[in-house]
Amino acid sequence: MTVLDIPARSLVVLVGPSGSGKSTFAAQHFGAFETLSSDTFRGMVSNDDSDQSATAAAFEALRFVAGKRLDAGLLTVIDATSVQPEARKSLVSLAKEHDLLPVAIVFDLPEGVCVARNAERTDREIPARVVRRQLDQLRRGLRGLGKEGFRKVHVLRSEDEVADATVRRDPLLNDRSDETGPFDAIGDVHGCRSELETLLGKLGYTIERDAEGRPIDAAHPEGRRVIFLGDLVDRGPDVVGVLRLAMGMVASGNALAVPGNHEAKLVRALRGAKVTVSYGLEETLAQLAGETPEFREAVTAFCYDLVSHLVLDGGRLVVAHAGLKEQYHGRASGRVRAFALYGDTTGETDEFGLPIRYPWAEDYRGSATVLYGHTPVPTVEWINNTACLDTGCVYGGALSAMRYPEREVVSVPAERVWYESVKPLVPPVAERTGAHLTIDDVSGKFVVETADHGRVGISEAQSAGGLEVMSRWATDPRWLVYLPPTMSPPSTAAEPGYLEHPAEAFASYRDQGVTDLVCEEKHMGSRAVVLLARDPARFDAPDGWRGVVHTRTGRPFFPADRERVFLDELHRAADATGIWDELGTEWILLDGEILPWSLKAGDLIRDLYASVGASAIAAMSAASVVLDRAIANGVDVSSLAERNRVRSNDSVRFRDAYRRYVGPETEVRFAPFQVLAAEGATFETRDHGWHLALADRLVTAAPDLVSPTARLRVDLSEPTSIAAAIAWWTELTEAGGEGMVVKPFANLTRTSKNLAQPGIKVRGREYLRIIYGPDYTVPEKLARLRERDTGRKRSLAVREYALGLEALRRLVEREPLWRRHEAVFAVLALESDPLDPRL
Repeated sequence: MTVLDIPARSLVVLVGPSGSGKSTFAAQHFGAFETLSSDTFRGMVSNDDSDQSATAAAFEALRFVAGKRLDAGLLTVIDATSVQPEARKSLVSLAKEHDLLPVAIVFDLPEGVCVARNAERTDREIPARVVRRQLDQLRRGLRGLGKEGFRKVHVLRSEDEVADATVRRDPLLNDRSDETGPFDAIGDVHGCRSELETLLGKLGYTIERDAEGRPIDAAHPEGRRVIFLGDLVDRGPDVVGVLRLAMGMVASGNALAVPGNHEAKLVRALRGAKVTVSYGLEETLAQLAGETPEFREAVTAFCYDLVSHLVLDGGRLVVAHAGLKEQYHGRASGRVRAFALYGDTTGETDEFGLPIRYPWAEDYRGSATVLYGHTPVPTVEWINNTACLDTGCVYGGALSAMRYPEREVVSVPAERVWYESVKPLVPPVAERTGAHLTIDDVSGKFVVETADHGRVGISEAQSAGGLEVMSRWATDPRWLVYLPPTMSPPSTAAEPGYLEHPAEAFASYRDQGVTDLVCEEKHMGSRAVVLLARDPARFDAPDGWRGVVHTRTGRPFFPADRERVFLDELHRAADATGIWDELGTEWILLDGEILPWSLKAGDLIRDLYASVGASAIAAMSAASVVLDRAIANGVDVSSLAERNRVRSNDSVRFRDAYRRYVGPETEVRFAPFQVLAAEGATFETRDHGWHLALADRLVTAAPDLVSPTARLRVDLSEPTSIAAAIAWWTELTEAGGEGMVVKPFANLTRTSKNLAQPGIKVRGREYLRIIYGPDYTVPEKLARLRERDTGRKRSLAVREYALGLEALRRLVEREPLWRRHEAVFAVLALESDPLDPRL
């Protein structure tokens, strides 16, 4: 049996004349979708697979489809004669464009065999002279296939060889996805052996030494393995010691390694190439000169065999010396290796004469974690799921490792400055931008994957609306970590004289199979999200930052000075409760209401509601005087007078309703009702009793700042419980309260079809005058309002709820800023939908 080994991700070109058996071979050894046949594409573009005049169009289509497959990293097989160098050249170029390896399987069968097979064909006639010409073209170019760029060339010269051949798909050398760790990735060592030993000890490795006491291996009792991120050599005091230890660990399976640019240059120097001996290479060569030829040969082989980058843990981890953008993961080409070794530069130099490197990590949007080194940084920081672990040990900084998957950084300080750096280790402040977002993340049509509601689509119009709000008014995206979902009202009330009533909210949940509910007082304030933070660095914030307060559409709630006072008071309340230690966190995210409503809606109340109320009362009063005079004069205007009396009373009720929302700006209060998240946890699966109990503790700690949320638990299987809840709501609203929010007591609740509504707001009869107008209760007007449709509002509420939960989880799991912001922005974008704002 002849084994034809091919890379599992590659472009395979079947080369041979007509009748050589390429199509039969492809059908036997490759999948139906893996093989792209030139004949098939001729048929697709001309309805005749033998129409040679359609060849140009057919190959244009074939290359397009092949490119899409290669984009996806799929093995792709080209079934065409490909006997001419020009035809093969375009296919080799296609593979290189997608950074995959081209492979040729050549069918150099005897002329007689090919001619005989073609003579037996019934679908078309191919003259013997054509076959002879194709064979001649094939054999004249056969020896040059390697020079054309094919990484592997397999030649089959007889029918038996074709029949006995089998295809073996080998993973690329960089594909170590079956190795899951755990790992300890170590940044640039640069000959700092002593610090490396110290770091290994701190990581829990036991070092093995030879008879002379030199370290030759290190193993972890729990089976962890080291990943060396390149640049083991140059500049430091003991390059040989570092090499001996790293080579021993790799050989024993206790470590993996990728090459750095310094290893690449060292290999060239050891192989006799002319290189500039600088940047520490002189120290390495001097130290190696004192070693045996066998050791130098082993070093050369070790460094030469290192693969540009490694894909590990099922594709969830990628390691490369200088990092690697997503499109290069698991690919193999010269430019992939160059990027992995050197990164990308802008073509400019900085004030130190060093190349300015393109900040690829700021644009990275891949799901794989990328760990790298190469460019020294003062501390390890996460940028879009990437982290640079070169903390400049050889320059007097530190030697750092990243535990994976724990994402824990472990560092040891340098024992001294071993090599003077041209460029200061701490970058200028201007280089540290903090946020790493681009408009492409959230512009146009996009989809957000959520754990609770699947794919949530955002249209181009919605994203444009979200961008308008976000760019003009929103809180800094680094601190805008969550937006609450909208709340839907219940279906139209059956109760006479009411537009909303608890009975419909209860019926809605009963229909969803949810019977254990909690009714919470709806505060007469404005929805607010409060982030309390004791660790500003967690949110890339300046020292002294205490958190942020924003509206449900992401706008800052207070001016900066007032926000600081509010946050300081709330911090003191949280300190007094012991919540920080109880939740094991340095930050807490709260959902609640800030009272009074006039704090945010003062202009609205003054310019709209107050003017309408004053005008209506004045007009009705004046009309009453005239109508009373007419009645006194014997004119029958009693029906008009009664109508005016009703409208006058409604206008007074309207005024009284909005006045309840006006309060002194000095009496700010906060009514929290849910703890959304803290470090390491989200709390949507904790029942509302737990959340409200924590809120009550804040009330006790700061009664002048924090307001309680009245609540009542409801069991829909008990009529008396339902009656009690309706009576509670009636009493609440008749006393001037806004209403209540009905929620599943268990909090996050999944039904047989979807997520249950996170909350249904049931607003009071008098409060709704503010929303629908002073005289909305007039029977004919109420009848029209009863036709309102809440279906779209309910759908929107569920989608926004799922996006909000997704944003919280991404925050807690320390996903990149763009990933968190994507979900938050999607909520804001959905809010731009043209729904009835009164719902």
